[in-house]
Amino acid sequence: MARRRAKGEGSIRKRSDGRWEGRYTTGRDPETGRLIYKNVLAKTQAECRSKLREAIANSRQEQLVSAATIQQIPAPPRKTYTVEEWLAAWYELYAKPNLRETTREQYSNFIRNHLVPRIGAVSLDKLTGLELQQMYHTLRTNGKYHQNRKGDPGLSPKTVRGIHMLLHSALEQAVKEGLLSKNPTNDCKPPRLEKKEMHVLQPEQVGAYLKAAANRNVLPMFFLELVSGLRRGELLALLWTDLNVEKRTISVNKSVLGRNGALVVSAPKTRHSIRTVAIPEKAVELLLSEHDRHPDNPYMFPSPITGTMYHPDAATRIHRKILKEAGIPHIPFHSMRHTFATLALQNGVDVKTLSQMLGHFSSGFTLDTYTHVTDRMQEQAAEKIGNFMEMAM
Repeated sequence: MARRRAKGEGSIRKRSDGRWEGRYTTGRDPETGRLIYKNVLAKTQAECRSKLREAIANSRQEQLVSAATIQQIPAPPRKTYTVEEWLAAWYELYAKPNLRETTREQYSNFIRNHLVPRIGAVSLDKLTGLELQQMYHTLRTNGKYHQNRKGDPGLSPKTVRGIHMLLHSALEQAVKEGLLSKNPTNDCKPPRLEKKEMHVLQPEQVGAYLKAAANRNVLPMFFLELVSGLRRGELLALLWTDLNVEKRTISVNKSVLGRNGALVVSAPKTRHSIRTVAIPEKAVELLLSEHDRHPDNPYMFPSPITGTMYHPDAATRIHRKILKEAGIPHIPFHSMRHTFATLALQNGVDVKTLSQMLGHFSSGFTLDTYTHVTDRMQEQAAEKIGNFMEMAM
């Protein structure tokens, strides 16, 4: 039996004209990727085998020489980008396809109004951390492009940090593409976030708030907000199909926002925001009574004017009127979410459960956000332990 030839040794066969043919490969076509075949011919099998070995050896030597030659040829010069050109390319290719509409608009605003006017003409490979640090300082002190606005002419630390994070992502991609040797944002220190005082409804104010909401025939919506902590867009986007009466849960899987006078429904803020939230029985009762008012409407809280979802700005205006009628100083709509979280922690809900209900990405983020509550809870726990130990002595 003839020995099976190993890979790389080629193959030999006898042709119909009586001659012997040896076939072997010399690589792949760079355009098609297909194997390139060559052959040798001989009168006898032994002569064909000898010619085939010699041809394969020569082919391998040629490939080695070719590879060595290619390595010595300098690569063609890569395109040199300005910061403006690279940000435009990065935004279209890497950022825009993966961002929510609100974040896309924010990034576009950062690039168009803050980055391009200040560093857009700089060659990408000449950009330094010092130059960026100086820009951050300018943005903090005099960064607003609408200078007719009253108040601080500089951008907030949160906005400057957002610009820094955008730049970091864009320049990190430039490093991966070989356009930069290192990311200059790594040499920068963006401004620290200011810890603002969190405003919430006090327990003694909740009753007056809900009574004012009932007087305006919007009690179910605002009651649900205070017992679930949904974001404004999540609350207004709810459909009746999102309510599970038997399990007493709400499915949060979308959010609505206003853009140029129109309502835009999209996925929630993050993937962690897609969740199921348990609600109390009283909330279910109020929602069912709300449903009886408009049983054929698919929206949980339809606008009495349009019959569709409330515009977020309209819900905020109602919130302000409720506060005024209840005699409560103004706090933002988002403070209703903070009120829910604060009351939940104060009434013994553990942080992990609360984090899941709020749609946070981690319990650590929840703890950091509500330190004003958890610090006091630790003090109370210390007092309880201290009292117990004193009694035990």
